[in-house]
Amino acid sequence: MARGKDKEKEKDKIAQPYDLSEPGLSAIVNKLRAQTPARLLAGRSGAAYRTGTQMELREAHAAARDAVRAELNLLTNFGEDFVRKWNLLEVSSQATTKDEYLLRPDLGRHLTDSARVKISSHCAAGQDLQISIGDGLSVTAVATQVPRLLPVLCAGAQARSWSVGSICVIHHCRVGILNEIGELLKPRVAVLLIGERPGLATAESLSAYMAYRPKASDTDAKRNLISNIHARGVSTEYAAQRILNLAALMMKTHESGCQLREELPTVVAPARLP
Repeated sequence: MARGKDKEKEKDKIAQPYDLSEPGLSAIVNKLRAQTPARLLAGRSGAAYRTGTQMELREAHAAARDAVRAELNLLTNFGEDFVRKWNLLEVSSQATTKDEYLLRPDLGRHLTDSARVKISSHCAAGQDLQISIGDGLSVTAVATQVPRLLPVLCAGAQARSWSVGSICVIHHCRVGILNEIGELLKPRVAVLLIGERPGLATAESLSAYMAYRPKASDTDAKRNLISNIHARGVSTEYAAQRILNLAALMMKTHESGCQLREELPTVVAPARLP
């Protein structure tokens, strides 16, 4: 009987590596978890995650796959009022399908001939700020963050008396397409809001890539990045402040990329959500 009880105790110890009934420990664990979306101190059953954690991982993996495979639909993802208000211009990269986009990143860096003609005929060149929206690797991120970020960003640009070009939405888009936007429209600063590759923490993370007068020969070293724009990362309001401040610095120094050091806004970023 004693040996059986010892085995039961050992089994309980393996299944629950820490005792949350210990005074103060539960509060410490919850505080740690609130600081990061990572699955810290989740417990285990033997050598495996518990069932609840396993189900959360499968749900997150499914959300990530959906975010990558989805096709951006302006009316469905943004709504008719938003599309009409911002007069969004819809074009595409040379990747004709999602599969081709995933297998041929090079095609996602270049516009089709018809897209180039459409942009050239509908968008004024030489603007201070040219904003483009790309689906990237997460349509979920674009659909969630752009409707919140774009109005704040444009209002901030207007407050600085900057001219803002017509906003393009680019399907099957890669970051390098900034160079073609620069060549076509020659803005002082080009901004690309694009869905980040989703992980198991969130599928709603957006990136803002920026460049000063981008051109065809530019590499990643000539671009700046503000990433992790989502509810538990960089808030849309704070991201807009950073984008505007960085754009102002680019206009002042006439450069972008690794030579430019971002000066963070003095406004304190909102606290992370629990």
